[in-house]
Amino acid sequence: MRNGLNKDLIARVLGGAPKYTLEELEAKFPPRELKEGAFVTRFAPSPTGYMHLGGLYGSLIDCKLAQQSNGVFMLRIEDTDTKREVKDAVDIIIKSLEKFGLKYNDIPEYGPYYQSQRKDIYHSVAAYLLEKGMAYPCFLTAEEMEEIRAKQNAAGFATGIYGEWARDRDINDEDIVKHLDNGEVPTIRLYSNGNPEQRIFCKDAVRGSISFPESNEDTVLIKSNDRLPTYHFAHLCDDHFMRTTHVVRGEEWLSSFPLHVQMFRMMGWTPPLYIHTSTIDKIDEETGKQRKLSKRKDPEANVAFFLESGWPTESVIEYLGNIAASGYEEAKTKGQVKTFWDYEMRPKKIPMSGALFDMKKLEWWAKEYIATLSVPDLVKSVVDWANEYGSEDNKKQVSDIDYLTSVLSIERDNPKRIRKDFITWKQTLNEVSYFWDFLFKPNREYEYNKDALREFVANYDVKDDKDAWWQKIVCTAEKLGLKPGDVAMNLRVAMTGRTNTPDLYSLMQVLGGDKVAERINMVM
Repeated sequence: MRNGLNKDLIARVLGGAPKYTLEELEAKFPPRELKEGAFVTRFAPSPTGYMHLGGLYGSLIDCKLAQQSNGVFMLRIEDTDTKREVKDAVDIIIKSLEKFGLKYNDIPEYGPYYQSQRKDIYHSVAAYLLEKGMAYPCFLTAEEMEEIRAKQNAAGFATGIYGEWARDRDINDEDIVKHLDNGEVPTIRLYSNGNPEQRIFCKDAVRGSISFPESNEDTVLIKSNDRLPTYHFAHLCDDHFMRTTHVVRGEEWLSSFPLHVQMFRMMGWTPPLYIHTSTIDKIDEETGKQRKLSKRKDPEANVAFFLESGWPTESVIEYLGNIAASGYEEAKTKGQVKTFWDYEMRPKKIPMSGALFDMKKLEWWAKEYIATLSVPDLVKSVVDWANEYGSEDNKKQVSDIDYLTSVLSIERDNPKRIRKDFITWKQTLNEVSYFWDFLFKPNREYEYNKDALREFVANYDVKDDKDAWWQKIVCTAEKLGLKPGDVAMNLRVAMTGRTNTPDLYSLMQVLGGDKVAERINMVM
């Protein structure tokens, strides 16, 4: 530890006097009044692009752990990297959480929840560290740091500002003033006391106790270009003063684990319990090997893909929940729970190895979910998707709600034998597209028995019940020496252009007598 700076010099180094003392911050953000065992979690994305599937996976775990413990789930926007910030990214994040039913509770007393608006908090903590000699102003330029990295690489040393490479580590007040008088704005660096030859033990809720070499790097706490904090320092201040109890993040942050724990201990603060989740992988179609989801190669890496393609958001949550919670699918299959939100998730059961994202398995979850919907709920879901994301043809398909309802009601009156051919809202409308004339395409390649079609349509009455309808098919078959199934297939293809459809009688009832005759005439 070095000698601390006086208050006047601290104010010059930070570009202004700190607003709070550490004691005032502790009083401003007291421990939350929650029942014992309640989790306080946060989803803390950077607004630097689209919402990644891994972000949805992590935020689902955050939300579930808080929900089942009667705790608090927060959304904190880490917008201190102004160079990489993307316009509308925050809106995309908020909309994605809303669409997938992940409700956060940003209690105003612990805000603001945008890091760019918490500068006073960071500067106040930085002032404390400068005063105590646990941080120092560093005036190294980008060019000087590049020279240091080059020398370190040439000598085979780890790159970074530490030890003898930290030129300003023990800079005196006089030299600080000279730099400031010269118009230079310093970064604020941690004065690290870590020793890489010693190990630090960190507890992970999934992995247990993990040891790492201590970090001896004088990490930047406050940047010089905008005087905003780095990720590491903002993480320290925010998770302490927001009273976060559990931090869920990807395993790519394991390398930062010892630094963060060291910083909490340096401040005398209790670190949250960390849960480092495995990355979501997939099997590469070209190599057959497991790899991470790629922003460039895999459309499903972007959460917007599922919304735009019409995947039921509930089924995506069910699928991701099954990846995160070992034992959930078994409990659901046994009827012990209805949804992931009913299942008690245990942090220790979160998988440590790479979880595979399997679109075929997601299809199964989607089919199972849609099969549970009532017809009105199914219709509403399809209509809502079409009006927000669908094509002009899709919008036309849902313009007549009564007709759409009759179409989607087919084979949904028997809960024990309900159809399971619907996967996404987009695919659902495509699956039934033949009900609309402007989308119907007659199958002119099929070898129709035109005598059968002519004989049947001559006797067809849309008012017939199913038994009378089937008897006319049987009579037609007997008269022409055919099998009833052959007559039915001729009708099916003539009505829909397809050989595989739901119940033929029901779809002909929906089409109506005039339409049945019209479509038979199209292929005669």
